Amino acid sequence: MSYLYDLWDDLLSILFPRLCYACGNQLLRNEFLICTECHVLIPQTNYHLEDDNPVARLFWGRCRIEKAAAFSFYNKDSRIRKLIHNLKYKGITEIGFELGKIYGESLIRSDFLTGIDVIIPVPLHQSKKRARGFNQSEIISDGISSATGIMVNRDSLQRITVSETQTRRSRFDRWINVEGIFCVKDASLLEGKHILLIDDVITTGSTLESCANELLKVEGVKVSVAALAMAVV
Repeated sequence: MSYLYDLWDDLLSILFPRLCYACGNQLLRNEFLICTECHVLIPQTNYHLEDDNPVARLFWGRCRIEKAAAFSFYNKDSRIRKLIHNLKYKGITEIGFELGKIYGESLIRSDFLTGIDVIIPVPLHQSKKRARGFNQSEIISDGISSATGIMVNRDSLQRITVSETQTRRSRFDRWINVEGIFCVKDASLLEGKHILLIDDVITTGSTLESCANELLKVEGVKVSVAALAMAVV
């Protein structure tokens, strides 16, 4: 049976080539979404292995973050940028889950997740989520959860106003654009929890800062943050 399945899979690959979403090369039989070469060549930051890293420094003097990390570097023509673009703007949601799972597997091999009780994705406003059809941070969180066993809470942190896009905004304008746009629903569910806040890309950290400051109003809460990528500026 496996021989027939492999034969059928090879035929389908000829008729409908499966391409890597990072580089565009044809995937081999045992590859899924991302080819082996891209798996190897995506530059990982390994920031989860050091407390003093560029992501953590973004929040120094701004809000109380326990740990901070990002999986890869986000720059022009980078593989991770192409993958995230295919996730957000082409709706290939499986990419977010797969990258989240890969990152989660890296995180559990360190002490980064020690003490984490729950994963919370950065929320989208309901109108934007309906228009897009999904929240990419939720999908990434689901992938991390599948690798780590830490549950995802999608409901306690909510975005209450629609903000304009952060693209091409200055650091100060980004902070003003997201100030006060999040709220916590039923804070009692989060009391005393250590939360891992998840986003897709960190640029200035203003969105994560706004989320974290709202969560830190809840009694006993601690917040760590992680993202698939950190923008290189």
